[in-house]
Amino acid sequence: MKNLRVGLLGMGTVGGGTFEVLSRNHEEIKRRAGCDINITRVADKDLDRVRARLGDRAALCDDAFSIVNDPDIDVVIELLGGYGVAKDLVMTAIQNRKHVVTANKALLAVHGEELFNAAREHGVILAFEAAVAGGIPIIKALREGLAANRIEWIAGIINGTTNFILSEMRDKSLPFATVLAQAQALGYAEADPTFDIEGIDAGHKISLLASLAFGIPVQFDKAHIEGITQLQAQDIRYAEQLGYRIKLLGITRRRAQGFELRVHPTLIPSKRLIASVEGAMNAVWVKADAVGHTMYYGKGAGAEATASAVVADLIDVARAFSVPAAFRVPSLGFQADALMNTAVLTREQIESAYYLRLQVEDQPGVLADITRILADGGISLDAVLQPEPQAGERQTDVILLTHCCLEAAVDAAVVRIESLPTVLSTAIRLRLEDLD
Repeated sequence: MKNLRVGLLGMGTVGGGTFEVLSRNHEEIKRRAGCDINITRVADKDLDRVRARLGDRAALCDDAFSIVNDPDIDVVIELLGGYGVAKDLVMTAIQNRKHVVTANKALLAVHGEELFNAAREHGVILAFEAAVAGGIPIIKALREGLAANRIEWIAGIINGTTNFILSEMRDKSLPFATVLAQAQALGYAEADPTFDIEGIDAGHKISLLASLAFGIPVQFDKAHIEGITQLQAQDIRYAEQLGYRIKLLGITRRRAQGFELRVHPTLIPSKRLIASVEGAMNAVWVKADAVGHTMYYGKGAGAEATASAVVADLIDVARAFSVPAAFRVPSLGFQADALMNTAVLTREQIESAYYLRLQVEDQPGVLADITRILADGGISLDAVLQPEPQAGERQTDVILLTHCCLEAAVDAAVVRIESLPTVLSTAIRLRLEDLD
């Protein structure tokens, strides 16, 4: 088997980790891959910084296109991120019949269908284990380990930044803005944290997991996405009183009429194992018909955790290098001509249980009026919490947990409830998933 010559695009946190893992574990990796895997060229804009770190261990340049066009390079690792130049570089590498390893979930979520098709057309591998949940091997688990199963649903804590924020808000009763500032100071959140806190990053990842689970095209544009910016500390406290914890979940589920694909803050029973995942850790829970429940837990980010997945992909490329393309494991786990175009359901078609919080006047009959409206909409209640008003106050909160129902029914009921003269606020609405 030939030795692999690798070009690395981007020597940031993950790029540096990849270089170090390959160097430190070189002999172990060689025993697994059956050949030497060496990063021979590195592209980065800050050559002085990279040179100070690598010395003469690789040839350096500031032109990434010179690497993807280099006939001596067998595999390209793309760690630049984003949709623009990264797409051009990956596409050029594929067209030059180079295998590609990437951690770029945004690129694959938005342009995955085009890139996977191009890789198949040119007979090369497009590997992306590091794109979802860092070092957790969830992609290999779905694509290979669970291949005998019909996947029913996936629920994942797949963004460490938001999980850290929610953990701190719950443990320390701090407001969102305060914890976000702490996360930025600790390096868990970017200076511009929009992709994390608005759920976009998790949306990219759950879109890829849905494709791997169900054999459907990557459809990030059809995902329903909500972030955590509007989440209030009092809702976290009420959830705790009711026996739940709130996590930002990516959820995809098989339904009779299509697939759910969504990201949002979610109440989970505290007794569920995934509810105990704290800090910046990730976890993915999979329900399948044959194996039942399986959960995958670990670091979802970080230099060497993510590098672990990048290097694992390199080993897979080395093992499959001389295997004809038709006999390799498909990128999304299903044969290309077997992918289904089954519909992704709209927000109104989502089925879930719900947490509703309303500020109401403290007088008789208010709760009866609210529950009557819910009953008219076919929505049954599982639990009600009505804290005593504070001394001198004539208003209080009412918290209701519903059984599973269509979101469209909740939409209609909330409009009627908010029109009641005794209801003093807009409804706070969160979804609740039992995950049983």
